[in-house]
Amino acid sequence: MMKRVIFLVDMQSFYVSVEKADQPSLQGKPVVVAGDPERRSGIILAACPLAKQKGVKTAEPLWSAQAKCPNLIVVQPRMQRYIDISYRITTIFEQFTDLVEPYSIDEQFLDVTHSQRLFGEPHQIARNIQEAIMDATGVYCRVGIGPNKVLAKIACDNFAKKNEEGIFQLDESNMRQVMWPLPHGSMFGVGSKMRQHLERMGMQTIGDIATSAVNTLKKRWGINGVVLWQIANGIDTSPVTPKTHNQQKAIGHQMTLPYNYETEEAIKVILLELSEEVAYRARRKGYRGMTVSVGVRGVDFNVRTGFYRQIKLTSPTNNGMDIFEAAYRLFVLYWDKEPIRSASIALSRLQSSTSHQLNLFDNTIKDEKLNEVIDTIRAKYGRTSILRASSLTKDGQAFARAEKIGGHYK
Repeated sequence: MMKRVIFLVDMQSFYVSVEKADQPSLQGKPVVVAGDPERRSGIILAACPLAKQKGVKTAEPLWSAQAKCPNLIVVQPRMQRYIDISYRITTIFEQFTDLVEPYSIDEQFLDVTHSQRLFGEPHQIARNIQEAIMDATGVYCRVGIGPNKVLAKIACDNFAKKNEEGIFQLDESNMRQVMWPLPHGSMFGVGSKMRQHLERMGMQTIGDIATSAVNTLKKRWGINGVVLWQIANGIDTSPVTPKTHNQQKAIGHQMTLPYNYETEEAIKVILLELSEEVAYRARRKGYRGMTVSVGVRGVDFNVRTGFYRQIKLTSPTNNGMDIFEAAYRLFVLYWDKEPIRSASIALSRLQSSTSHQLNLFDNTIKDEKLNEVIDTIRAKYGRTSILRASSLTKDGQAFARAEKIGGHYK
């Protein structure tokens, strides 16, 4: 039986790389892709290596990055373009293997175990993939190679991204020498809170976790402790699954507001728009949901305000008003009357919309027919072709959202 060979392929500074490929005049200059500071989304989404050399970091405020690098070139995101390029890259991967699993818009797992018979040994396949993506898109990629997804990810993040070749193989032959000395924060799945817990237990490196008693970790964190020990020892049997993200657990939408919303009436407009958006997505994907969640975030980052609550419905729905009524009840109950800067709504406990238990006391059939007409009009004439009147007020954000994908301009 052949040993598994898994790749984690990561696009270097993906958004910026796409912009530089499309605009050659940006080559050799420090460039970042950032949101719109006028709408309070001025956060660095991607920075090129030249900008990073000046200390610019992903997710920091734009003003902070400009202070570090005064000649920084700022490009607004074009999300549809990045999605198109990501899809094109996927089609390139599929020329090498049919086992391709997207991990994010700029990272994907590949199982090339049996591809070796056609394309050669792993390093050769990795180089061929690098060349194919560069030729087709102008984007440079790094490749982590391992016998499983965990080691491929660690190989990419900690070694392939830092060497000249952009390729690194991590397996049982070198794991103890090169991975175990790394700080445990470098390990896949370890966040800031877990780092603090591990340090209090006297563990500083991945090797410290790997050589500790698994029962000690299990006693402390249950099954999560076992998983932590397995990752540190390079154990991962999960397959590369092309359709792993097809089954959704929830459908939600979050919105950062252009200014502080202070009144119940203003926030009510946003909750209705979010409810309609979530309902539209659920209908488009063929789902109904049984649980509605709503969250709001206060304006002060230093003092945590706001809430996140959920409520179970009496029957599954993908109707915007049903979702809104549930969300609004939660909002009235838990809002602390403080201004908010963002809001979110989600629909979970999803089930197929192809079958539904009818209720003699509701208007399910009537609502379905109305939603079908509305969705048809929007599909033909655009998302803003038919709106609720509240979206036309100064607090409505439907027109601004229609120009965006994932909260950023297309």
